[in-house]
Amino acid sequence: MGADPTVGLVGFPAVLRAAGMTCDAHRVRAFVAAVEELDLADPDQLYWAGRVTLCGDPDDLPRYDEAFAAWFTGTPPRPRRAPAPRPRPPTIAALTPPGERGEGDHAVGEELRVAASGAEVLRHRDLAELTAAERAHLRELLAVLRPAPPRRASPRRRPARRGGLDPRRTLRAMLASGEPVRLARRARARRPRRVVLLVDVSGSMAPYADALLRFAHVVTRAAPAAVEVFTLGTRLTRVSRQLRQRDPERAMLAAARAVPDFAGGTRLGETLRGFLDRWGQRGLARRAVVVVFSDGWERGEASLLGEQMARLRRLAHSVLWVNPHAGHRGYAPVQSGMAAALPHVDRLLAGHSLATLERLVVEIRDA
Repeated sequence: MGADPTVGLVGFPAVLRAAGMTCDAHRVRAFVAAVEELDLADPDQLYWAGRVTLCGDPDDLPRYDEAFAAWFTGTPPRPRRAPAPRPRPPTIAALTPPGERGEGDHAVGEELRVAASGAEVLRHRDLAELTAAERAHLRELLAVLRPAPPRRASPRRRPARRGGLDPRRTLRAMLASGEPVRLARRARARRPRRVVLLVDVSGSMAPYADALLRFAHVVTRAAPAAVEVFTLGTRLTRVSRQLRQRDPERAMLAAARAVPDFAGGTRLGETLRGFLDRWGQRGLARRAVVVVFSDGWERGEASLLGEQMARLRRLAHSVLWVNPHAGHRGYAPVQSGMAAALPHVDRLLAGHSLATLERLVVEIRDA
């Protein structure tokens, strides 16, 4: 190998790299330093010096043996192919409880398995059919929603790269510099549009009321100054202040204490008239996105509900009606209240599952 024992040894790591091993500069320097302390007349010492310093993984040992024999015997190493990665099996969830078998029926003992996550299945489950554990999981999924409020043009203007000429800023810049400068421009600013949520908490809506109020809490926390929440039943209750609390459990407890008619009757027409007379006509519903959560069952006069919905439609920017039963197959809006309100609604949406509530977030944002 010549006078210098290290001459030609630095090419050995290149053979290892060609065989698929990772030999960085640190390992090469360690290999050369070890060789300088060894007797090159002993092949075993050279072999173990390279194995200790150049191998970093048990899978490197077969490659190292072939490359060592090829480099010091003149036989070229055989090209090695990296093993193909094994496909990862899908997560399997058993739907049949373990150990459950029927007498004389072998099909009962067979487990039904599906390759789907529990969260994805829960997104499409009806809110009224959830167990206590599934409702707890639903609260966690609702907490991660990030609704964006709709926005509208503001009368105020802000500096912008494009838009109309801003004469005041342009003139001030010219006076400050003493010479003509680049023209300043301005455009209309955008601010959150008000969102009003009217949640029916009557007896027919009781299976959905808790989830809908939690959804209202998420929307309120996203824009506390631009969201108002009311409950509808035999009377009208404003729960916006209660739902502005950060903690969802405290907010729900405060809202429950404030609502005296939970799971009672339904007087949509009268409560909607009370909302418009006291808050809506004075500005709360003007140019707002109003969302009514109700199944449309009305104990009062349906004609009164139709009149108030027409009145609301003239004030609001957009009116959305969320009916949990609208997501069920074969549903038709034949209830007297629903039939009276439908001509004055921009969109009739389903609200019976987490997936439909996620869709509602997009509808509110785009309204």
